[in-house]
Amino acid sequence: MSELLARSDPPSPPGPGEAPALVLVVDFGAQYAQLIARRVREAEVYSEVVPHTASTAEILARRPAAIILSGGPSSVYEKGAPQLDPALCRAGVPVFGICYGFQAMALALGGTVARTDRAEFGRTEATTDPDAVLFEGQPRTQPVWMSHRDSVVAAPDGFAVTASSEGAEVAAFEHRDAALYGVQWHPEVLHTQFGQRVLERFLHDGAGLGPSWTTTGIIDETVEAIRAQVGARHVLCALSGGVDSAVAAALVHQAVGDQLTCVFVDHGLLRQGERVQVERDYVAATGIDLRVVDARERFLGALAGLRDPEAKRKVIGGEFIRVFEDAAASIIETEGHDSDIELLVQGTLYPDVVESGGGTGAASIKSHHNVGGLPDDITFQLIEPLRALFKDEVRAVGTQLGLPPEIVWRHPFPGPGLAIRIIGEVTQERLDVLAAADAIAREELTRSGLDREVWQFPVVLLADVRSVGVQGDDRTYGHPVVLRPVSSEDAMTADWSRLPYEVLEAISTRITNEVDEVNRVVLDITSKPPGTIEWE
Repeated sequence: MSELLARSDPPSPPGPGEAPALVLVVDFGAQYAQLIARRVREAEVYSEVVPHTASTAEILARRPAAIILSGGPSSVYEKGAPQLDPALCRAGVPVFGICYGFQAMALALGGTVARTDRAEFGRTEATTDPDAVLFEGQPRTQPVWMSHRDSVVAAPDGFAVTASSEGAEVAAFEHRDAALYGVQWHPEVLHTQFGQRVLERFLHDGAGLGPSWTTTGIIDETVEAIRAQVGARHVLCALSGGVDSAVAAALVHQAVGDQLTCVFVDHGLLRQGERVQVERDYVAATGIDLRVVDARERFLGALAGLRDPEAKRKVIGGEFIRVFEDAAASIIETEGHDSDIELLVQGTLYPDVVESGGGTGAASIKSHHNVGGLPDDITFQLIEPLRALFKDEVRAVGTQLGLPPEIVWRHPFPGPGLAIRIIGEVTQERLDVLAAADAIAREELTRSGLDREVWQFPVVLLADVRSVGVQGDDRTYGHPVVLRPVSSEDAMTADWSRLPYEVLEAISTRITNEVDEVNRVVLDITSKPPGTIEWE
């Protein structure tokens, strides 16, 4: 065992002017891997997710200051289950194992993991050692969130057991000299009362990391990187009116000033009043040069006959690029630029990249038009200043940049717009119906004062479904619409919002009274996972 824990020299920390300390989350297939990274960032330490298929050499080449091993759905002793290379635990880098990662660490270092008859799922009481690194200053008994059938039944030699539960005698352990720690439960979820403190104890005390990832730091580093990438060239920005593209544009504008021209494409798939808000409010707040392109007929023509959601996304992504190529040519012609405009800014976020399979070993859940929906023959070089950020970080950056609250706190809206909230073919008539229903839902939510309590509020038109109803003395045969209000912190996981009945009633009554072709309103109460926030 002493040989297993013989540590090599750790990678040297970043020097002055280099990137902030990096914590890598090794994803063993957990639904919460991205949430772990987000929690680490809340502790003002930068974090990214890497797949478990990455080799030890590849992981260490990133020069991580600490490593966290995520949970996962497998049993560590089953054939083909992801395993942990013991070399990662003796590389001189602090390691923290969570759930499956805890068990993988135990098995790799000579401990024992077995299926027991004491599975634990959900809220569980853990008894902790208050003198342990992870639990110092916390109650001896604390509520935690478990999800396991297998358990560590014997810790590796040299490890101290620091917590237990009714179903797991070894629920946490530590090896201080080797800077190795682990817990059976999920500290990253809100159901674990002291979970964030446990993570911070590992980061600050177990790994010796101080705060180095702040909003001001994000802005300064991003602006510097944009200037280096752009140089003296002119830049186009795909401005949608949402918070992501608004903040991305503001960052690029701060970096290169009037070298930026924003293009707002009215593709006819917008919410009511969206074009006016962008033309009036955003320009007034930022002073950015904005060009509006009316491409409604172009997009509707391209979407004609399409029902498959992936086909819609791909077509919309392709048309966006073609529109921007045309816009670039027009700007070159009218303003006399010496060369082609090669750079395009997009408001791609970290969850977009993850869900589009934007990393080795990552499963593609759906293509985002900002990521997986782009055509292969794209001629633009992309600038994606928000690509590493979660939504809450984007809002913090927007606030720091002085953007108005009504822009910073707008609900997320997908790039493909209402096209992916129409289940079926996209037509002008269906867009008008959905836009009217969506406007009513947003108005009533704002009237109730619950805008910030809801992360996102898609309204979905089941255009290929009709249901029988009665209005007055007449039989109707209209479409249902689905209300999908969700609460979330980062869109990686979400739960349906428990809106007051009177708010739901007001929305339903107004939609069925005011919107032709709709005679039924239903509520989607599916969490994410298993469902995504958008229906398509």
